[in-house]
Amino acid sequence: MAQLFEAFGINWHLLIAQAVNFGIVLLALRYFLYTPVMKVLEDRRAVVAKGVEDARLAGEKLAHADTEAAGKVNAADTKADEIVKSARLEASEIKTTMLAEAEARALQIGKDAEAQAREAKEKAKRESEKDVARIAVLAAEKILKTK
Repeated sequence: MAQLFEAFGINWHLLIAQAVNFGIVLLALRYFLYTPVMKVLEDRRAVVAKGVEDARLAGEKLAHADTEAAGKVNAADTKADEIVKSARLEASEIKTTMLAEAEARALQIGKDAEAQAREAKEKAKRESEKDVARIAVLAAEKILKTK
């Protein structure tokens, strides 16, 4: 084998030294470059995996929040409809009560007005009877004076 190396001009001492140097450089590159780069890549892969998991969880939370919000909106709509229905019913009852009170008041005012009108009519009638009686007395006096 030594003759083969000499035929091709290869110095085996130099070849072994270069092999040892290559091994040392290979170990140094693996220790100082390959291992830290692989660690950084693994850390980044973990960060990306965590980001994907967080995004999935956020999507689930968003879907749950949307469902919950829709439920709350439906509940609020139902409650609002009940409140409006209750308010309309109460307003209708109040309207009926107020109309009945107003009609009763109007009827009472009408009765009072009729009573006042009758009273005024009676008073006017009495006054006119008094006036007629006074005029009759005056006329009778005048007639008696003239006769």
